[in-house]
Amino acid sequence: MGGLWNHIWKIGGDDERTPLNASFYQPFVNYTTKTATTFTLNTESTYDWEGDAWSVPINFQVTQVLRLGRQLASVGAGVRYWAESPQSGAGGWGARFIFVLLFPK
Repeated sequence: MGGLWNHIWKIGGDDERTPLNASFYQPFVNYTTKTATTFTLNTESTYDWEGDAWSVPINFQVTQVLRLGRQLASVGAGVRYWAESPQSGAGGWGARFIFVLLFPK
């Protein structure tokens, strides 16, 4: 388990540009089996301080490490549900497909 957080904001430049002031939160919980299958639950939430609006997708995914010839790869799929979103934002259910080449030392 772990998390990632960052915050971005505009502190200068053209005053005509849209203000930017947003926080990103990504807490996650993973469980990996002895056969290298990983189950992950996380959110990739953003809070727009200017618009006073949350975007909160909840993600569940399953990945598997496997060997493609001599190359290791992680492949998987997941589902996403938007628990909170601005009116102009995404909503409902979504899918995610994962393919990552791995280069361990």
